[in-house]
Amino acid sequence: MKTINATTLKEMYISGANNLYNHYPEVDQLNVFPVPDGDTGMNMNLTATSGMKEIQNKESNDLSTVASNFSHGLLMGARGNSGVITSQIFKGFSLGCQGKTELNAFDLAACFMKAKEVAYKAVLKPVEGTILTVIRESSAALNEFVKKSTTIETAMDYILEEAKKSLQHTPELLPVLAQVGVVDSGGAGLVRILEGMASAVHGKVIERNSELTTISQEPIQNDIPLYAGAQLSEDEEGYGYCTQFILRLAEPGTGKKQFNEKTFIRFLSSHGKSLVTVRDEDIVKVHVHTLTPGNMLNYAQQFGEFVTITIENMSEEHNNIQHGEIAYDMNANLSRGKEKKEDEEEFKIEKEYALISVSSGAGLDELFKELGVDVIVSGGQTMNPSTQDFISAIKACKAKNVFILPNNSNIVMAASQACDVMEENGVSARVVPSKTIPQGITACMQFNPDMSADEIFKDMKGALKTVRSGSVTYAIKDTDIEGVHITKGFYLAMKDKNIVSCVSDKFEALHDLVDSLVRKNNSIITVITGEDISEEDIAKISDSLNEDYGDDFEVDVRSGGQPVYSFLVGVE
Repeated sequence: MKTINATTLKEMYISGANNLYNHYPEVDQLNVFPVPDGDTGMNMNLTATSGMKEIQNKESNDLSTVASNFSHGLLMGARGNSGVITSQIFKGFSLGCQGKTELNAFDLAACFMKAKEVAYKAVLKPVEGTILTVIRESSAALNEFVKKSTTIETAMDYILEEAKKSLQHTPELLPVLAQVGVVDSGGAGLVRILEGMASAVHGKVIERNSELTTISQEPIQNDIPLYAGAQLSEDEEGYGYCTQFILRLAEPGTGKKQFNEKTFIRFLSSHGKSLVTVRDEDIVKVHVHTLTPGNMLNYAQQFGEFVTITIENMSEEHNNIQHGEIAYDMNANLSRGKEKKEDEEEFKIEKEYALISVSSGAGLDELFKELGVDVIVSGGQTMNPSTQDFISAIKACKAKNVFILPNNSNIVMAASQACDVMEENGVSARVVPSKTIPQGITACMQFNPDMSADEIFKDMKGALKTVRSGSVTYAIKDTDIEGVHITKGFYLAMKDKNIVSCVSDKFEALHDLVDSLVRKNNSIITVITGEDISEEDIAKISDSLNEDYGDDFEVDVRSGGQPVYSFLVGVE
């Protein structure tokens, strides 16, 4: 094959996205830190799925249109840093396709070189030993390799092999990878995409494995092991059934009970997890993970009648994403009908300022609302929002100046990408780069609507430096990192990305963490408890910390209800 046309390019994209889907669990297990939020494979898969859906049902004979549509789909579905960088790689590839009806080997190499260029520009401080290295080295190698006689098949095979070589070398550039014995997860995801694209030009478009239930045993390279993470049980995570419904509230006098939103939320949150509720006049939309969906539906029907009901079994992780981002249940998917309606209406600015915060857990949601946050974006460590989620949130604010608190370093890029998209609507949206929940809380407290937008942004961003943050979660595998032996099932005290201790008791881990964070010039210790901590435990923790630190610090312990992390700690 000497050239690629629109049909072939579409097949390459679909094959690449499907191949990544088939191997995403393996990519997830390349997480450096042995905690249950290794989601690079998930993020890249959902990003690629969004791109694939953009082109799958559209017929086009124009190559540049196919490339542009795929790029747009990736952009809107981008989740996590890895997903955003992937979207930028194919944005660059799309730019290389502009004005072309076919691509020969020289054109293909030029497109990949443009992909590298755009990806690097998207990252403020590029780190080598990552997905960026893989696209840079493989595209440069292809650019030097191609000749007039080079076929498309040869070119794709060559860039794939060079990408695999580059991936194997990532531990040499990023020492932490070598220490733990893994290659870069983002680079591994890109290799799987290229692998699928190469297969398509050879006439075999890879299909999705509908029976994907276990981590692939075929490594990307043979000399560096992949770690198999723990398969979380239903009891450990409480997934059960993902239950979503839209309820139309009944009019007074119809025999139905009067709806009280706080009571409604309290009942659902006490019988399930990952609760998201959205009320729009007489319509209530609900998303919840529960082991007893029937109880949820019976309770809700006391207040009205159902418009739609969707229940999915989540006992196996692959069912969460079998159908792409819809099954993954981000807040945007729950509200997709509302977003579509909003997109059809003219976007109007109604106020000067608004705040958006990423949050996961009913307690955290309530806390941010108390601090003046206008829109909560559901997500966090294990559920990164997409660019589209942030765009919808910005639109919902209807404000001229919007400040976004991502509260997670892996969400900053997706939020920033949404800000760029919204510029054309006359909205100045800025990301206050909070990397933790405690940072986000402190930044919220600095918001002063009487100041100019520039002054607000400066003060909120400056407040981030006053907070030291840490967390306590559990280890999903045995390993050694930074001189600390990690035992599966034990609790990790982590100060930013530094491991303080690994112990069998979560409360001991909390005290280890607080000890590592406090300084003489500090005055406040904030502890936010997760969904696994009871009210009785909260009282004991408060008493214990006050006994140890109460003479010198103000201790504030409150329920956040976040998953995965037993404690989030901030010291300022």
